[in-house]
Amino acid sequence: MACAKPSRPSDIRLQKFLASCGLGSRRACEQLIAAGRVAVDGQVVTTQGVRIDPARATVMLDGKPVAPQRFVYGLLNKPRGYICTCRDPERRDTILVLLPPGMPRLFPVGRLDCNSEGLLLLTNDGDWAQHIQHPRYVVEKEYQVWTDRALQPAETRRLRNGVTDDGECLRVSKIRRGRAMPNGACYHLALIEGRNRHIRRLLAAIGVRVTRLRRIRVGPVTLGTLAVGAYRPLTAREIAALPAGFAVRN
Repeated sequence: MACAKPSRPSDIRLQKFLASCGLGSRRACEQLIAAGRVAVDGQVVTTQGVRIDPARATVMLDGKPVAPQRFVYGLLNKPRGYICTCRDPERRDTILVLLPPGMPRLFPVGRLDCNSEGLLLLTNDGDWAQHIQHPRYVVEKEYQVWTDRALQPAETRRLRNGVTDDGECLRVSKIRRGRAMPNGACYHLALIEGRNRHIRRLLAAIGVRVTRLRRIRVGPVTLGTLAVGAYRPLTAREIAALPAGFAVRN
């Protein structure tokens, strides 16, 4: 029986190499391997934990060569009407059409639904994205929410205490009244753990309709005065201030 090929100090796990190519988190890259979409030196690899020498191996995904790329960390002020995905079978506008030309392939960190707007983090560093979204880290997200009417004190308490919807307990960590509105009201709501359409479902459960929703902060990173539809890179200070001081890896 042939002996296993010894690994060199320069060898790394295949899923780590794929993540460095901007193909998602290591877990997502493990799924690519399991699906038989990855080949190394012409041989399809489906076994996890295979180690390669990035300087010597030719790695292909779906028959196309892949290579490590420069990590990018950015912020987009998403307008309404765009979806947070890299491709859409219905051919709707995606956030990628808003990015400057020449950008590497980026994907969103978290989501905003089509009718929501505001701060959306983007990156090609799958490990960084997974790190930020991991439940062990508390990353508060703040939203500006316009409603069709003002909330009553008892309703505000319900939002803080939690409302059950479709088997999930939805709540806000903070709520404060914003500026006065001629029709309806404006609030600032903060979430620790966000679920799908969290705010819209939460308010609908108490009979309040959201007329506009904009995310204005993720942890220490704020939307500021960035124009609607515009993109900017995150600063090193902003990245280092995110959970556990996870720093830029370039």
